[in-house]
Amino acid sequence: MFIEIIQLYQGVLLNMEFHQERFERTRREVLGLHNHPRLAELISIPAGLDKDQLKCRVSYGKVVDLIEYERQELRKVNSLKLVYSDVIEYAYKYADRSHLQDLFGHREDCDDILVVKKNCISDSFYANVIFWNGADWITPDTPLLEGTMRAFLLNRGLIREERISPDDLHRFQKLKLINAMNGLGQAPELSLESIHL
Repeated sequence: MFIEIIQLYQGVLLNMEFHQERFERTRREVLGLHNHPRLAELISIPAGLDKDQLKCRVSYGKVVDLIEYERQELRKVNSLKLVYSDVIEYAYKYADRSHLQDLFGHREDCDDILVVKKNCISDSFYANVIFWNGADWITPDTPLLEGTMRAFLLNRGLIREERISPDDLHRFQKLKLINAMNGLGQAPELSLESIHL
């Protein structure tokens, strides 16, 4: 089972181009399917939800099984623990996140994790990461999952990719955790000191 998490903001589903692309790529590469419904046509927004910022969760396999809405739970992140795994795979947005959950269990007293795979920074538990170098926002070119907000920001030229190892972290001043519900302007900033080695 796979999922798409789409932000519903003031009655509009955001970044649908990138959600549709990932939906189709997942169905094609994992399930071998080549005919894909349009998510925007499958999702009907119930009356009364158009003024809220909500999370639209689409669960699917060969067919779209469930579309549901929920309020975003703001996760307060003040600290990140570097955790290492050279075998973790999460190239597709599976509903089953047990391997990531195992890594999350190694966060010690930190709020979240920053996964290092083959000496490359990738993602946090729920988000892609971007780093500020004083001039540009940089995202690792080795994400576990190519998020839709990350794709949107790259497409608009607001962030750029670069290979980042733990030894490179000193080059940056701050970071943000971005995902479908938190864009460049909404994601809170963290200092580099929030990363625990």
